[in-house]
Amino acid sequence: MDEERMFNWTLEQKELESKRLIGEAVERYGNKIATATSFGKDSTVVLHLIKEVFGGKIPIPVLNIDTSVEFKEIYAFRDRMAREWDLDLKIVRNDEALKTINIAEDKEQCCQALKTDALNMAIRQNGWNALITAIRWDEQEARINETYFSQRENPSYTRINPILHFREVDIWEYIKKYHVPYCELYKRGYRSLGCEPCTRISGLEGPERGGRSQDKEEIMRRLRDLGYF
Repeated sequence: MDEERMFNWTLEQKELESKRLIGEAVERYGNKIATATSFGKDSTVVLHLIKEVFGGKIPIPVLNIDTSVEFKEIYAFRDRMAREWDLDLKIVRNDEALKTINIAEDKEQCCQALKTDALNMAIRQNGWNALITAIRWDEQEARINETYFSQRENPSYTRINPILHFREVDIWEYIKKYHVPYCELYKRGYRSLGCEPCTRISGLEGPERGGRSQDKEEIMRRLRDLGYF
């Protein structure tokens, strides 16, 4: 499908396509699928979409990668959502890397060890063949060529990206429409949430990820080749 045409779909059309993709993915992979969430705005919308598809419950495991340096507000929101939405929450942290790594000193090394290595460890330990994610085409240039079903290697699994066609404004319209909870940090001026040492408040006039560490953003394509979202 043409990405530009899909960007211009109504919110309802985008919702329907996302739900179709989620339903297809869970049917295809059964008990070998999970969803990855940071509990930011996008991944919370994906969780809500899964709930909508399955009658108000999320029937698959929910993976959260804990780098140990997330905002305290994200941790609190994660724990609240796990209780309120009865999530089968799987938290993974690379404790071995945390013994030696200097947080945020080398962005590529840090992301690889604390995010990608932790992600791959969780996939292997749980025997998952597929993972639903919350990335979008318009969020980051390195994601513009991503597909809805994306095969990854080492470990071998499929990523399902059901909200690729959502824009930032669509996310907020969806949240408002369905009264979806979201982390309080967005009310303080954050537009995209990463680890606390590498995230700051960014203005509305710049790019969505303008508050992220820009040296990491510059190597995003290489990080994705290594397995990063």
